[in-house]
Amino acid sequence: MSSIIQIRNLIFEYEKEEDGEPVRAIDGVTLDIEEGSFVAVIGRNGSGKSTLAKNLNGLFVPTEGTVLVDGWDTRDDEHIWEIRQTAGMVFQNPDNQLVSSIVEDDVAFGPENLGVEPSVIRERVDMALSSVRMGEYRHKAPHQLSGGQKQRVAIAGVIAMRPKCIIFDEPTAMLDPRGRRDIMKIIQQLHEEGITVILITHFMDEAVRADRVIIMDKGRVLLDGTPAEVFSRRERMLEVSLDVPVAVEIAAALRSRGIDVPEDVITPEDMVEFVCQYR
Repeated sequence: MSSIIQIRNLIFEYEKEEDGEPVRAIDGVTLDIEEGSFVAVIGRNGSGKSTLAKNLNGLFVPTEGTVLVDGWDTRDDEHIWEIRQTAGMVFQNPDNQLVSSIVEDDVAFGPENLGVEPSVIRERVDMALSSVRMGEYRHKAPHQLSGGQKQRVAIAGVIAMRPKCIIFDEPTAMLDPRGRRDIMKIIQQLHEEGITVILITHFMDEAVRADRVIIMDKGRVLLDGTPAEVFSRRERMLEVSLDVPVAVEIAAALRSRGIDVPEDVITPEDMVEFVCQYR
């Protein structure tokens, strides 16, 4: 499988206003993101995960190192629209992403800026709203919607641009449990349709749904592997003040009582299946 995003020795620094000394948010990260994969990136506040996300579609450009998106260098202003069409981004607060007073106009905004034909935009808007189950709200004003509905509209706006990859920067952080579940269903559906998904999150129950989990700490990659591989490093995660999925905690408690729980039991469904089969 080919890589849609290639990151080589990425360093990103913020300029500190008080004394002008730079603050290093990303410190020498090298990663490949395979096309069609579902990657979750987790870490504490200040770990660099959201800064990494913004480097993946040209919102930020490296202080040092390179980021290639489908072969395009994010430093190259000439190809910035191709980069952002390839790697769309959904932010934590949908209000920062909605620009129009009518839902369907908002979804059409991206394709219009790409110069897509009006008849094709109509098709894309209909498809995108249908995919996030917001078709009946097409003529509503975004301010009349709930937080979860606004986030679905923001996702539809990215889908309408037909990206190969969508980067979700903590898209459920401001939502209630039902809204979180709805957005995660959409994310999983997009992945099943072949779109590369990069999910920045601090919810472990979301990260376990990914193919691959990357743990960030102090701007560096601390752990990288399948969910089972990463969450089996429970003690290492606790050392950097990260929670682990509830099923992993239960499995650890059972092992301490002498019950041989497999390391790949990391989701509630896994735990239920294990308990049902246990004799």
